[in-house]
Amino acid sequence: MKTKAKKVAPLTPQDIRELKSKVHHLKPVVIIGDKGLTAAVIQEIDRALNDHELIKIRVHIEDREELNKITTEICTKTNASLIQVIGHIVAVYRKNPQNEEG
Repeated sequence: MKTKAKKVAPLTPQDIRELKSKVHHLKPVVIIGDKGLTAAVIQEIDRALNDHELIKIRVHIEDREELNKITTEICTKTNASLIQVIGHIVAVYRKNPQNEEG
């Protein structure tokens, strides 16, 4: 599944600070296991971003470099912005344009 890559305005440091305070209270909605980042997982992340905009993802990978690769791939394939990575928890954000229309 390909997401239409729209150019989004980069988040300001103030936006990121505000999103970090909001994400603190959230629970992970997607868990990436031993199979890694599959097409089905990307699709589920995309669906969760459409529903919630700001989500946490738990990644069960011990290797820090592999975690960074997966994080970059998530952001690239879903057109999301990385908010923070703490341990095995990744927080990403993508504005849902449908939310501002109605």
